[in-house]
Amino acid sequence: MNQAVDKLTVADYSSDQEVRWCPGCGDYAILKTIQKLMPELNKPRENHVFISGIGCSSRFPYYMNTYGFHTIHGRAPSVATGVKLANPALDVWVITGDGDALSIGGNHTMHALRRNVDLNILLFNNEIYGLTKGQYSPTSKVGTRSPSTPEGSIDRPLSPCAIALGAGAPFVARSIDTEMKHLSAVIKEGYLHKGASFVEILQNCPIYNDGIFEQVKDKKIAADFRIEVEHGQPLLFGKDSNKGLRLNRASLKLEVVTLGDDAILEEILVHDKTNITQANLLAAMQGPHFPIAVGILYHNPVSAYVTDLEQQRLTLRETRGMGKLDKLLHSGHIWEIK
Repeated sequence: MNQAVDKLTVADYSSDQEVRWCPGCGDYAILKTIQKLMPELNKPRENHVFISGIGCSSRFPYYMNTYGFHTIHGRAPSVATGVKLANPALDVWVITGDGDALSIGGNHTMHALRRNVDLNILLFNNEIYGLTKGQYSPTSKVGTRSPSTPEGSIDRPLSPCAIALGAGAPFVARSIDTEMKHLSAVIKEGYLHKGASFVEILQNCPIYNDGIFEQVKDKKIAADFRIEVEHGQPLLFGKDSNKGLRLNRASLKLEVVTLGDDAILEEILVHDKTNITQANLLAAMQGPHFPIAVGILYHNPVSAYVTDLEQQRLTLRETRGMGKLDKLLHSGHIWEIK
């Protein structure tokens, strides 16, 4: 199933189903990005499986002309794990949202990452429950007004990337729905990584949370509100790349500085994607005092779950031989019922 194939196109990966998202939804841009990326991966369409849970984003498998499964709320990582274990040759993608993956599905997401199952997990984050008419989600900002929080939410939001890092994910990245070139490159790197990859995609919900990420998306001002991290490069941002991140050695906290005013280039922190401590600091940054970090925050490959499990099976077969089901069923504690 891994053989090279005749060159496919975007049309080959577009299903005949009517795309049913609200006009202006960021899901359209993400769908088109992935449909354009698929031919670059040079795999047969039947090699890809898209697994989703419940939510606006979870309609995704209908629109991909590949295998797919629209599962139940929060359980997409578990179903995807089963698919990958049943057939490790498949490329398994998990499509989920901030509510689906981090609320009812938080436990499933965490353990798929902890185990390092070879899944490509794409989390669409619009900081709201869109499908069920706009209730606040685990990532909604404090003060978010919604049908479930009419006076404004008081919950402190969590960071999807921080959750992924805390769970032990070896590949953690963040991108933006409308930045096709950046998003495609990040997803491709995650795909090429052996093991679990986690990509948070900031996206707009024009109906229930419009403009929530406008500062990092509006090309007129985005340079001052987001920082595109690149391994081995200084962490600079701003329209003139004159702002940067410096590590305060005393407090071990990041601080924003301006080149020429209160810092020199040599003081600017250099991005190291293998540094888990730095990755956590970058994942935690949020406005208005800090830019939002996009790009590959962390990438430090470790032994993958599916590979380890297969090796364990082979070792057992070599040392104990092939098992027999009848012997298994009649072993251990058994009772004879009369």
